[in-house]
Amino acid sequence: MANKRLDEATNTETVGHEWDGIEELNTPLPRWWLWSFYASIVFAIGYVIAYPALPGIHSATPGMLGWTSRGQLDKELKSAADERAKTVAALKDMPIEQLPQHPDLMRAAVAGGAAAFKVNCVQCHGAGAAGSNGFPNLNDDDWLWGGDLKTIQQTLIHGIRQPGDDETRMSQMPAFGRDGLLTPAQIQDTTSFVLSLSGKEKPSAASQRGKAVFEANCAVCHGPEGKGDRQFGAPNLSDAIWLFAGNRDAVSTQIGNPRHGVMPAWGTRLDPVTIKMLAAYVHSLGGGEEFAAAPAEAQPEAEATTAE
Repeated sequence: MANKRLDEATNTETVGHEWDGIEELNTPLPRWWLWSFYASIVFAIGYVIAYPALPGIHSATPGMLGWTSRGQLDKELKSAADERAKTVAALKDMPIEQLPQHPDLMRAAVAGGAAAFKVNCVQCHGAGAAGSNGFPNLNDDDWLWGGDLKTIQQTLIHGIRQPGDDETRMSQMPAFGRDGLLTPAQIQDTTSFVLSLSGKEKPSAASQRGKAVFEANCAVCHGPEGKGDRQFGAPNLSDAIWLFAGNRDAVSTQIGNPRHGVMPAWGTRLDPVTIKMLAAYVHSLGGGEEFAAAPAEAQPEAEATTAE
C-alpha cells in the first residue's frame, strides 16, 4: 500500500507492485462490464433455481419449472408420431392409383418410401437406384412388367420368381443352347440380329439368318420387332437398355443359358403402407408411368417399352 502512487502520464493510481521498473496501473473496470458481470451472476442463480442444473448421484436437480430436455424430446417425438399416424392412416385407406390426386400425401409417401428404400432395396438396386449388372435401373423409363403405381405395388408385394407366392411375377426364357434347342451357329446369328435391333451391330448376313431364327423361336414373347411384351415380362430388345451387359458375349450367353433374376416378395416382409410408400418412391424416380400400359398388340410402336 505504501508503494502506491499516481502515475503522472495517466493520473491513475498504481497497484503498488514493481517488476524491473515496470508498474501496473490500477485501472477500474468499465461500468458496463461490471453490470454485465453482475447480471450474469443473477441469471445463473435464476437458471439453477428454475431448470435442472446441479448434478447429483442419480440425476440433476429438477428445477422449479419441471422442464427437462428428455421431456421436451418425448413431447416432440409424440407430436411427430401423431402426425405420422395420420399420414399412415390416410395412406392405408387410399388406393395407390389415387395418390397423385393428393400432392401432400404423395410427397409424404415418397419421403417415407425413400427411407424404406435405403433400408431394404439399396443392397441390389444401389443407393441411387441405378442398379448394376443383373439388377435393374429404376431411374429410366424401361419396365419389364409396367411402371404405373399399381403395377409397381403389385411387383413389390409378390416379387419376381418368388417361390411359394402364387401371384409372383413369373417368366422363364428357354435355355436355347443348354437344352439343345438351337445350335451354336444359330445362337450367334440370333445374337447378331438382337444386337442389330438396337444399333449395336450393323445388319449383316448373320443378322438376316438370325432374324429367321428369332421369328421362329423368340418373337412369341419379344414380338417380331423385339419390342417386348409386359404380359410375359419380356424385355424390349430394341432400346439398348440391358439388364445384363449388352455386348456380344453377354447376349449370346443369355440366349444359350439365360440368367433369371429373383426379387423378394415384400408383401410377407413389409406392411402394406410401407410397400405403398416404396411404390410411390420408385415411381417418382423419373420413369414412373401415369397409367398401366395397354397390351402390347394395342400399343403404337413408338410407345412400346419394357423395363426393369
